[in-house]
Amino acid sequence: MKITKLAVLLIAVALPAAADLDITVSQGSVAKRPIAVVPFAQPAGSTPDFAQVIAADLDRSGVFRTLRREDMKFGLPTEENQVDYRTWRTLGQDHLVIGKVAAAASGSAAADAKLFDVYAGNNILNVHTTGARASDWRSMAHQIADQVFEKLTGIKGIFDTRIAYISATGTAKQRIYRLIWADADGENPREIARNSEAIFSPAWSPDGKKIAYVTFQNGRSQVVVQTPTTGQREIVASEKGINSAPAWTPDGTKLVVALSFETNLDLYLIDLATKSKKRLTDSYAIDTAPAVSPDGRTVAFLSDRSGSAQIYMMSIDGGEAKRLTFEGRRNEQPRFSPDGKTLALVNYDGSSYRIGLIDLQSAAMRLISDGPLDESPSFAPNGALVIYTHQGVQGAELATVSVDGNNRQQLRQTGDVREPAWAPYQR
Repeated sequence: MKITKLAVLLIAVALPAAADLDITVSQGSVAKRPIAVVPFAQPAGSTPDFAQVIAADLDRSGVFRTLRREDMKFGLPTEENQVDYRTWRTLGQDHLVIGKVAAAASGSAAADAKLFDVYAGNNILNVHTTGARASDWRSMAHQIADQVFEKLTGIKGIFDTRIAYISATGTAKQRIYRLIWADADGENPREIARNSEAIFSPAWSPDGKKIAYVTFQNGRSQVVVQTPTTGQREIVASEKGINSAPAWTPDGTKLVVALSFETNLDLYLIDLATKSKKRLTDSYAIDTAPAVSPDGRTVAFLSDRSGSAQIYMMSIDGGEAKRLTFEGRRNEQPRFSPDGKTLALVNYDGSSYRIGLIDLQSAAMRLISDGPLDESPSFAPNGALVIYTHQGVQGAELATVSVDGNNRQQLRQTGDVREPAWAPYQR
């Protein structure tokens, strides 16, 4: 009976039904700072348009409102000596970004950007980025946006990062599941894995170079670790019964997974080098969905040992588990913030599933999403945003919310997607 209940849970979070992302911001609730990003001087016909990428990044942050190009009526400077601060004050802009791109025949390029404080009338940031190939250009633009964002907010940018998500195509009898990774803006989608059976629970390694996930082969679930850039793939767990819910330790050498091959579904620590397993829980209940704290000392996980699904905490060395959540009928899908001070989860109050944050020092919970069917929270690597799945009018959509709950955005895409996982900063 326990295994059947868990199987239903796993299937419920693995029913995506469409294709790649085409993300645009449709709403936000906080007053935004005006900034103009002037078209860069770059080779004719070259792509992407650097200024367009940077402006889209800043708009999507929910913090800035960029000036439309058709409203840039008094010239388009590309050099500092061409900037007329009075012009940009008249247009109501607080800040201004200009830049230029120099490209070689090989496809390599160097980009230089400058950020100006329009009212102070001075240059406050210079950015220089390089790329070896034309395929690096979009990343170079994201890097500029990251540095502009950090300079003006004091928060590290996340535009030059990656996300992974699950999608599926086809009918119920001929469905193809895909694990996809893409830039944080949804561009450059690339397929990591595909299967005619479900794929779920993507989890990035701490260095952002590998991804663990669950797939099926001949009807048996497997935990797999794959390197997206090379396609190299390793089966980590393929025991009898259920193999699921991988979570990395912060040193990248081990995974905590949920396995049922001995008795009930319990948590195990797997050494990736030796494949040795250490059992962490030994309960009559279902123990699953682990998350490891950034310091590597603590495991948060889902268990129904109290009669309903709740979050528990325990040492990664094993021992007694302590119940963390008491608000609502259910609490699921724990995820640690990058600084380890907060836990994101899904809270169910009897009528609505919403994203909640628990302060691990005070144990106080705040609900930061609207519901009614929100799931799969994942922190951005700077800890300032949470991405999750929200049930929209036409199906599942991605959404983001700031950790203070003040800036909520719906992210539209061409079709349903599930289980977003935000990659950490590349090491």
